[in-house]
Amino acid sequence: MTNEALTRLIIFILSLATLCLLEVTYPRRELRFNRKVRWPANFSIMLLDTLLLRLLFPMSAVAFAQHLESIQFGLLSIIKLSETLKIILAVIYLDLCIYWQHVVFHKIPFLWRFHRMHHTDLDFDVTTASRFHPIEMLLSLIIKFVVIALIGAPAFAVFCFEVILNTSSMFNHSNIAIPTSIDRFLRRFIVTPDMHRIHHSIYSSETNSNYGFFLSWWDYIFHSYKQSPKDNHLKMRIGLKKYQDSKFLTLSSMIKLPFMKIKSEDTFQ
Repeated sequence: MTNEALTRLIIFILSLATLCLLEVTYPRRELRFNRKVRWPANFSIMLLDTLLLRLLFPMSAVAFAQHLESIQFGLLSIIKLSETLKIILAVIYLDLCIYWQHVVFHKIPFLWRFHRMHHTDLDFDVTTASRFHPIEMLLSLIIKFVVIALIGAPAFAVFCFEVILNTSSMFNHSNIAIPTSIDRFLRRFIVTPDMHRIHHSIYSSETNSNYGFFLSWWDYIFHSYKQSPKDNHLKMRIGLKKYQDSKFLTLSSMIKLPFMKIKSEDTFQ
């Protein structure tokens, strides 16, 4: 835990490199745009998000959890359970909260203004996982801190969850061809690229489905699961109907997007 930030960075770089290699070797779909068009902006927004959060919140979520542990704050700190069980329960609960946070960012128009930037990517690959507006990232971190405090999540559980969330987000946004039989098995437990790609469809009924990031259980339990897209995975269009112009792939447009007028066919309901 003393090298938490470095460990997370190493895991992130290795995961990203592996998924990029798999995308090139076993692509699921042909991309509409050259990577040179999309990747600079997607990586730039990720760097901007990281710098902003570090500036505003010098204490990481893991360090925050460590502090709460030291003063025995939160539900899990007062319940007598084994440390292993506490970690497992905390990771599952944090993932459930991410699911509901995602739903809420789709349902509330003000929050959708920021989250829709993620959905205006016109291709779907590993870099889409990094495409979030800085204000959404800030709100997400505040929510995460509140949840960690309420349940008293162990610091190691928060560390595990941060690694799992980052890695699974890159995985389920990746453009990797996975055999149907394997995908069908994996979907019983985790969110796969084919499952999450449906969430990035131009059809609102598909955009408002498959909200999970890591565990697929929540979409089954709360009836938001959709098995396949209307236009099949190879032909389906990615993004939002009113934002199909490539200008929305630039960094400046991405940052300004939340402050633009909501268009009539924009989806947040």
